[in-house]
Amino acid sequence: MNAGGNGGWGRMRAGAAGVMAILAATMPGGAALSRTPQMPEARTAAYLDRIADSPPRLRLFLQGMPKGGDLHNHAGGAIYAEDMLRWAAADGLCLSTDPVGVAPPPCDVPGRVAAAELIRDYPRYAAFVDGFSTRGQEAGTGDPRVSGYDRFFSTFAAFWPIAARHGGEVIALTRQQAAADGVSYAELSAGSAATQPLLAKLGEGDVRDLAALYDRIAPELPNAVQVTRAQYDRYEAEMAAIDGCATPAPKPACATEIRYQYAAIRTRPPEQVFAELALGFALVQADPRFVAVNIVAPEHDPVALRDYALHMRMLRFLKERYPAVPLSLHAGELTLGLVPPRDLAFHIRDAVEVAGARRIGHGIDISYEGDAKALLARMARDRVAVEINLTSNAVILGVKGRDHPLSLYREAGVPVVLSTDDEGVSRSDMTNEYLRGVTEQHLGYRDLKQMARDSLHYAFLPGASLWQDRAGGPRVAACRELASDACRRFTATHAKARLEARLERDFDRFERQSLD
Repeated sequence: MNAGGNGGWGRMRAGAAGVMAILAATMPGGAALSRTPQMPEARTAAYLDRIADSPPRLRLFLQGMPKGGDLHNHAGGAIYAEDMLRWAAADGLCLSTDPVGVAPPPCDVPGRVAAAELIRDYPRYAAFVDGFSTRGQEAGTGDPRVSGYDRFFSTFAAFWPIAARHGGEVIALTRQQAAADGVSYAELSAGSAATQPLLAKLGEGDVRDLAALYDRIAPELPNAVQVTRAQYDRYEAEMAAIDGCATPAPKPACATEIRYQYAAIRTRPPEQVFAELALGFALVQADPRFVAVNIVAPEHDPVALRDYALHMRMLRFLKERYPAVPLSLHAGELTLGLVPPRDLAFHIRDAVEVAGARRIGHGIDISYEGDAKALLARMARDRVAVEINLTSNAVILGVKGRDHPLSLYREAGVPVVLSTDDEGVSRSDMTNEYLRGVTEQHLGYRDLKQMARDSLHYAFLPGASLWQDRAGGPRVAACRELASDACRRFTATHAKARLEARLERDFDRFERQSLD
């Protein structure tokens, strides 16, 4: 049932929240029921329950809510089509109309148009916005013969030649949107062109002998790492200049911390995937801005399906050589009908048990996995968090509402966090993900708050956590009082604790604001 159209559900939740607030205010006992620390949170939770069946009011409320981290964000896919078209016009590019994309000059021939001319031709401008995104997909607009997943994944080939020319601006816009949504930390999927020398060394190597492949490219890895680091030095310098981070009046985005996951493309030839993964592991070990390795692209692609087990073995092989490098792997972005049932039975399990993933991206097919209950129990025990992308899953797979496994993970005790995936392509943002969490998944304020805390607790940030064990539980001894000198010293040396302490202060301010 969709909460957006159920006023009774909202009133029922509000009544339950009111009872809990009375109990918290009147019962004696420990800190969990003490009056003073609970009142602002309880008041805020009760307010969300009162407005849960009003998406416009929810949007106003959730826009200002601190949201911690966005752990699943593809920077290229985070950019809106309108920005891509603006860049294309500034660069003097020609665009093709069928298929939609960048084209070589001349622009004034049939089937092509100068990007700069689109501002005077709205119908064609709108067609390019649709071609660079999934605008209207959930509302049923667009060619009904084109599935959500085909429409979604086709956009990248269409706009990537534009985005690739604007690396620093891509990261800057992504960070600005994150900051506008109350996100203080983001891990962006990243790539590099520095794999070409590695591929030259591999040639047509036997991908069954991973040790031999690695030995052939190992001497080239330091230079590939250096080239990639220099590339991101340039991007970050451009981002800082765009946001005025070194000026007396920096933009709010400067306060949002950006780090990167190096992502291999699973649809490429296996030797190329291995080279990308090897570079990713070496890069994470060498540069603290790069915090994890990932593998991305359509999981239902025939090459991705054919090589899935091989990719997991590659990751395990490299993980043995770089044991400190964490993995966040796209796995289970599949549903019944998209692939044969046999391909739904092992992807998440292999990502966890073979590759050693510490986080799973999407995880939609969990209920189809072999012995899913045991897998869920293991993920809960080992705290393998799942990055939930509600809009993306609805647009690409048609999975939403009661069909989404978010509640299954939560009931099993598996940590979950909300993330954006490709917010520009999907025409969403982090605030909308939180809104869908309330209206489609019946999450309350404390649920959202826990997810925001977990988004930093399970982030691949260096240093110790603010929390002794689980986020929201007892704090470490040094930070029993956030304003203490001991806590300031602790957070100054632990990046994770620093951002977690900032989130707690942000929650305190948010919960004490006027809600009327």
